[in-house]
Amino acid sequence: MKLKGKAAVVCGGGGFIGGHLVKSLLANGVNVIRAVDIKPMDEWYQVSSDVENVVADLKDKDNCYAAAKGAEVVFQLAADMGGMGFIENNKALCMLSVLTNTHMLLAARDAGTERFFYSSSACVYNGEKQKDAHVIPLKESDAYPALPEDGYGWEKLFSERMCRHFEEDFGMQCRVARYHNVYGPFGTWTGGREKAPAAICRKVLEAKLSGRHEIEIWGDGNQTRSFMFIDDCTRGTQAITESDIREPLNLGSNELVTINQLVDIVEDIAGVKLKRRYNLNAPKGVNGRNSDNTKILEYLRWEPSIRLRNGLEQTYQWIEKEMLTVAHA
Repeated sequence: MKLKGKAAVVCGGGGFIGGHLVKSLLANGVNVIRAVDIKPMDEWYQVSSDVENVVADLKDKDNCYAAAKGAEVVFQLAADMGGMGFIENNKALCMLSVLTNTHMLLAARDAGTERFFYSSSACVYNGEKQKDAHVIPLKESDAYPALPEDGYGWEKLFSERMCRHFEEDFGMQCRVARYHNVYGPFGTWTGGREKAPAAICRKVLEAKLSGRHEIEIWGDGNQTRSFMFIDDCTRGTQAITESDIREPLNLGSNELVTINQLVDIVEDIAGVKLKRRYNLNAPKGVNGRNSDNTKILEYLRWEPSIRLRNGLEQTYQWIEKEMLTVAHA
């Protein structure tokens, strides 16, 4: 299927990824008829003026049916989530997103939607395979036997199965991508829901601007991750949605770094060197996680390729402008 010209709805359209996705879809000729998010409009990360922007709680079934009306394609990104500091301390809130996913599947089915995209997460993967910082990249099959991130990971894995069974039982065309640590401009950078790249950029900027050349790092800094820039995320999301891939697929960079190396890069961008304090009691997640991109390369002849340094430069510059704007307000 080709998305160009299709009527699309983006659930979670006021969020970080959703806002970027709406703009990317519009730029690629997709008719985004509606963006829906629970947040008040002035809290949306980005707002596209030529789209019907709706403030609604998609945990409510009636709101889901209204959101899906007239949609040929549904992108279901809406979820209550954040970085590790949020998901480790808000497991029940994360689990409640199963209401949104279930009701949107029902609404899309009854609206005759041609294709349903669901944004899953690398948090679905078995924790036993992520204990070593020198992790073997996670293959799609590593989600089973199931032992995902408690709360958020279970919700994502359950909803993946819902998509699978809606396709089996009702013939709905569902596509699922497992996002690996998405970052970039126009994202959360403070307040407790930010992810590691934005948090490190903010902390380095705070240390630089205050003159206190010190930074707190959660964990020992040796835990490893890969981080995907938002432009790769939106491109991959659209490609997977258009494809004939009927199984969950990794969507992430395979450029593995330690958190200490992530700090090194941001320090270099900022032109500072900071004393590091390690908070071993803070949430740090699994010891190692990386994306095996064998399948996405096989299916799409493409994989996320924007280098971490390049993406972090853009992210750092954007957060710096935001911080200075707040400081001068």
